[in-house]
Amino acid sequence: MPGRSASTGKLPKGNQVYFEHDAAIWRDFPALVPGVLFVDGVTASVSADAQIDIFNRRAVARLERGTESELPEIQAWRRAFAAMGLKPTQYRCASESLLRRFRKEGQLPRLHPLVDICNAVSLAHATPIAVFDVANISSYVRVRYATGDEQYLTFSGETERPAAGEVIFADEAMQAHARRWTNRQSALSAVRDATTAALIVAEALHASAATDIPELMETIANELEALWSIRPAGTVLTPDSPRFSFGTEFAPHGH
Repeated sequence: MPGRSASTGKLPKGNQVYFEHDAAIWRDFPALVPGVLFVDGVTASVSADAQIDIFNRRAVARLERGTESELPEIQAWRRAFAAMGLKPTQYRCASESLLRRFRKEGQLPRLHPLVDICNAVSLAHATPIAVFDVANISSYVRVRYATGDEQYLTFSGETERPAAGEVIFADEAMQAHARRWTNRQSALSAVRDATTAALIVAEALHASAATDIPELMETIANELEALWSIRPAGTVLTPDSPRFSFGTEFAPHGH
């Protein structure tokens, strides 16, 4: 797994920040395997085109054997969405949406090299990968059931309130950084050209997730090191070690 970052950049306020899943999520989705990375020192000035092409070819090879909805990784998320009361064909996890668009259009739009490489890995592994600019995260990100009091900023600039019981990525300021779990991220913490530090989260529920997620995280870590000469910190979370802390002086650890 990834090790300690060589970055000396500072997070806002110099605070430790952490990521975790609420105990109720682990209880209701015991098959969950999350992997997290923290990287500090990224820029928008590198090109990830060569690496993206490699992962795109892997996605093409998988899609040649059947549509994205047939993949075990996607089927597991569809079952989870159904368990949450969401229609799987109306609300798709992020990796299914990316694969669906990629299958139809043959490529994905380029947004930022960090997002682009994570999207490409998401395609190849059929696994949702979220990338958050940590500058707009207040104290922590917790995957939990919404109370109905949180706010979510859309990419069109509108503010929404997730319904009580919806799975969200929430911080201390009651901002929802993602809605419907892996369905859609918020504009508030989207990676921009000015982003330097980011939290990367991959989550899986399929049968081989315990093997696949560490491999996926190592893949991303290697790509980040190749692009920015930075080795991110990271870990795979478990119910017994559910928290990943990061910041200016950080090391992954469980609580």
